[in-house]
Amino acid sequence: MNSPTQPTAPRPRLGFIGAGRLAQTLARAAQQAGWTVSHVASRHAGRAQALADALPGCSAVGMDAVVTYCDLVLLTVSDDAIASVCAALPWRTGQAAVHCSGATEVSALQSAAAAGAAIGGFHPLTVFADPGATLASLPGCTVAIEAQGTLNLTLEQFAQDLRLRPLSLPPGARARYHAAAHYAGAFLNALLGEAARLWASFGASEEQTLAALLPLARSTLNAAQTGGLAESLPGVVSRGDVGTLRKHLDAIDGLPEQDIAALYRVLALRTLRTARGAGRLDATQAAAIEALLLADQQLVQTRSQSIE
Repeated sequence: MNSPTQPTAPRPRLGFIGAGRLAQTLARAAQQAGWTVSHVASRHAGRAQALADALPGCSAVGMDAVVTYCDLVLLTVSDDAIASVCAALPWRTGQAAVHCSGATEVSALQSAAAAGAAIGGFHPLTVFADPGATLASLPGCTVAIEAQGTLNLTLEQFAQDLRLRPLSLPPGARARYHAAAHYAGAFLNALLGEAARLWASFGASEEQTLAALLPLARSTLNAAQTGGLAESLPGVVSRGDVGTLRKHLDAIDGLPEQDIAALYRVLALRTLRTARGAGRLDATQAAAIEALLLADQQLVQTRSQSIE
């Protein structure tokens, strides 16, 4: 005999303070998932009105009104503004104040907690450069949640309805979590920029670089997803190919931009650590690669000092 279906708790009325790209994406995703986004506010009135117009039954109002009318308020303002915006609002017992920052501690919402509101963090781990594109790719992304009790359950339900993967963060971990995410976000972009600099040295355009290397980057990410970091590790270091590594170093050492060579060595040494830990190299191979990278690193430093 089937057990009776558990009644679904009513979803809280959702409001946004801040109407930038993150809010534009989350508000639309929430509405599509059956949540009621009833009120939005922004210091840019036109932006709030545009978002409200895109959401049936939603009104653009002042910030105080969002807190007055909504049960769950998402603060999607800039990180530096979270504490001051929160402190200026009329919070009450029985509602929740949640910011969407990756690095800001939940304690920035302490003024809301002092007024009796529950507080928390809800940070979707993706890029919000284009709200339309992000909305389509949002399902499957991780969202970092930090909250307690009933609010934690509410945010996990919100994540589930938006088809996000919840990651529970303990207090004090947000800056480390957010810094680590940069290696797969902003720093990945920077690495592609370094590749474009190298290819420009033989006349290739940025467009040509991206057309060639983005499929390679995607295949690397797909391999990591399938086999894990160590097992999928590509490249000359993971193969113990000292001869080809030497060619790489000779080529980039001849460039006038010495920072390219220095960064290559740092990344190669990190790759060596992974390859060694995975047992991809024997002791002799690992020692030879490390000696080559460290010796050349000293050479590059010497050259840089002589140039200065």
